Amino acid sequence: MTPQQLERIARKHGTPVLVVDHAVLSENYATFRRHFPKVQAYYAVKANSNPEIVRTLYLAGASFDVASWPEFQLVYSNIRRLPARERQKFIWDKIIYANPIKPRETLEKLDPYKPLVTYDNLEELKKIRRFAPHAGLVLRLRVPNTGSMVELSSKFGCDPGDAVDLIESAFETGLVVEGLSFHVGSQCTNFLNFVQALNMASAVMNEARSRGYTIRILDIGGGFPAPYHSDVKPIDVLAKKINAEIDRLFPSDIEIIAEPGRFIVATAVWAVARIIGKARRDGKTCYYIDDSVYQSYSGIIFDHCSHRIKAFKPGRRSICAVFGQTCDGLDTISLAEELPELDIGDLVYSENIGAYSSASATHFNGFAPAQVVHVNLTRR
Repeated sequence: MTPQQLERIARKHGTPVLVVDHAVLSENYATFRRHFPKVQAYYAVKANSNPEIVRTLYLAGASFDVASWPEFQLVYSNIRRLPARERQKFIWDKIIYANPIKPRETLEKLDPYKPLVTYDNLEELKKIRRFAPHAGLVLRLRVPNTGSMVELSSKFGCDPGDAVDLIESAFETGLVVEGLSFHVGSQCTNFLNFVQALNMASAVMNEARSRGYTIRILDIGGGFPAPYHSDVKPIDVLAKKINAEIDRLFPSDIEIIAEPGRFIVATAVWAVARIIGKARRDGKTCYYIDDSVYQSYSGIIFDHCSHRIKAFKPGRRSICAVFGQTCDGLDTISLAEELPELDIGDLVYSENIGAYSSASATHFNGFAPAQVVHVNLTRR
């Protein structure tokens, strides 16, 4: 999207507005598939659960990682009208419920669909056995998350030393462990995390095989980084490392899946907002926009991700502060943004804001989340 296109959309639809370019979305999915030809891509719906985004990826052939009953239902809405056998095959082959902790009510709802679900502890295993005995299992390992923007290993994953015992416990209760999974942390720029995790998973699979248990699926999780800035190494560098380790460590007939979310959707969305206030504080110009960290910029709080604010108007730039529209002092988008002299009513925008932004937007302070405009939609 060019700045001119964004400005036209904002003038037509008003602000705040999020613009989703489905051509970019489809290209990101194709790029992932091209670099990881042996890996089945399960889009992590939590990154951005907009139904049109899910629909585009479904039409592109994507599989899906869901982590709640509403996310499962969102994906299911795309297959609801398929013949029963085809619908069930899609659930088996193209959906994984990748939240290791699930309420009993969710398990009861999932059980008739016989899905693939993750677990990482004995109590969860007992719960699955009681409330979703028809589910297939994937055991999640705890792996290094060093250097990732969002660390997950303190919350999820079993110690590798306990893994085979948990696999054995599942089989002893009549369940089937079909796979191993791990997650190196979101926005992982330390590619050694993937290398270490793959080696740990290989060791667990080998030990399981020695005890008579064959694991047929390896889920290498998410963490594939979006190119937020030039310091992020391109995806082909990571792909070479992962593909080489997969070829070295695992048999050719193993099924490899991954859960890219941020990589797929981050660069496909732009945010456009309007300057609604202007003040001079402590020798610095402060701008207030009609969006906030409680709406499109929620990733600043929940995702540890900063989003640059850019101006459509040219001019000499100086260091400014940018605040959101709510009455909360936490609603600070940037204290050091370089912007030209702007007036109330001028428009500003941010790029690469598709992941963990609108997904965690709220109605705090009575302000509704930004409207969403879709461009380059494929035939539905």
